Order: sequence, then structure tokens, then C-alpha cells
Amino acid sequence: MFNNYLNHAKISHISEFTQFSVESWIIDKRTNNNWSPKTIRNGIISLSTFGDWLVNRKIIEENPVKNIPKPKLAKQLPKHLTKEQAQLLLDWAKSFRYIYKHEKNRAVAIVATFLHTGIRKQELINLKLDDINLVSNVVTVIAGKGNKDRVIPLSYTLKELLKPYLAQREKINDKSPYFFVNRESNNKLSDMVIKRLFEKLKKKTKFNVYCHLLRHTFATLMLQGGCDIFSLSKMMGHSDIKTTTIYLSATTTHLQNQIVKHPLNY
Repeated sequence: MFNNYLNHAKISHISEFTQFSVESWIIDKRTNNNWSPKTIRNGIISLSTFGDWLVNRKIIEENPVKNIPKPKLAKQLPKHLTKEQAQLLLDWAKSFRYIYKHEKNRAVAIVATFLHTGIRKQELINLKLDDINLVSNVVTVIAGKGNKDRVIPLSYTLKELLKPYLAQREKINDKSPYFFVNRESNNKLSDMVIKRLFEKLKKKTKFNVYCHLLRHTFATLMLQGGCDIFSLSKMMGHSDIKTTTIYLSATTTHLQNQIVKHPLNY
């Protein structure tokens, strides 16, 4: 896009890749294309990377983008589903017409696992049979993001929703070490299976469904239910508890429950 703008402005040599030309491009995009601060920020970062590449190869002496300030981004609350929407999602997963019974049980198990553990997509795909212990009631995530292991409590509700899938899985495919498997092979679940499932759910529920939305939903509902921020941080696998605090902004229930502890309240 920047190159097209340069050509339009009749700039043809790398020496004209200057702070002024970049700032002119940004102003043009902000004015004529209504670019948001996030889009502008991404553009500056991309061109700055290009500038570093030119400096490293001694094509130019100094990166002209380094001194251009990046706009601050507004803090946005993480998108999440309400309790009612989350239940609707599960209900539709149970109600769909599937070609095979195994697909139905697996679909319910997938949606339920996302909603009841806050697990990431790749972590779910990599789950093995031994990682979900129905006796000890724990889900163990091995080598999650940042190559860290963590343990998530297995709720009674999730346990009951997983049992039909496990029973069906044993009949159809009991050779794979992975918890979620493709019906046709012993391979672990593919991204496409989840993508197709969520596309079907999106059409029925009329709201956008994606893995991280369900992770945000888990965190928000846990806080609404009274979970403390430290425990939630551990279950989410956050290395810094500050990352978890963004969910406090998404719910006032947690704060309302805490205000009654003020000594002057009767």
C-alpha cells in the first residue's frame, strides 16, 4: 500500500523513503480511508521493520520511521458470551443433525471443554486421553503456551458432557492417544473440524463463534461466579496476573460482591 502511494506521489528512489513521506502516507490514509489507530499503528510497525531491513543491509544509514510516534490504542473489553448465550451454544451443539452419532457427541464435548476450562485451541487439539482424569477430576495441559504445564479442575457438568463422547470414541477409535480424534483415522483432531463446527453454530446462534471468544467467556463467567483472580490466572495459564485483570473490567458482579465487605456497610 505504501509503495502504491509513493508511485502515485511520483517517488521512485529509496532515498525518498523518508519520515516526511511516511507521515504523509499516514495522514492520507487517516483522512481518505478513515484508518483506525490500530491500523495506523500496524502500518508504522511494518514500515519500521522494512526500515531496519534497509539499515542492516547498509542501503540507508538511518531508519526514517523510528521517530514517528505510534498512536495509543483504546483499551477494549474482551468480547465474551453471556451465560444464556453460552448455554444456547451448547444446546445447538446438541440439537444439530449429524451424519454420525460420534460427531454429535464430539461436538458437544468440544464446545463444553472450551467453555468449562478456558483452554486454547491448540491445547485442546493436543490433549491426550491421560490428560483428562475423570477420577481425580482434573484436566492437565501439557506444554501449553510458553511451554508451561498447568492443571484445571474438571467440573461435574463437564465430566457428564464428556462421558457420551468417551463411550462412543471407545467403540469407533480406541487406538489414538489423543482425546479428540478424527472419525476416519487415529490422528488427533484437525483445525478444520473445529472451524466447520463453529461456522454451523454461527449460522444458528447469529453471533460470531471462535475459540478465543469461548476462552474469554470462561474467564468472565468464572469471575461472575465468584472465582478469585489468582485462581483464575492459574487456570488460564497466564504468566502475569495483570493479563487476567482485563476480565475484571468485563464484569461488575465480582466488584459488587466485594463492596459489601466495607466495614461501614450494614
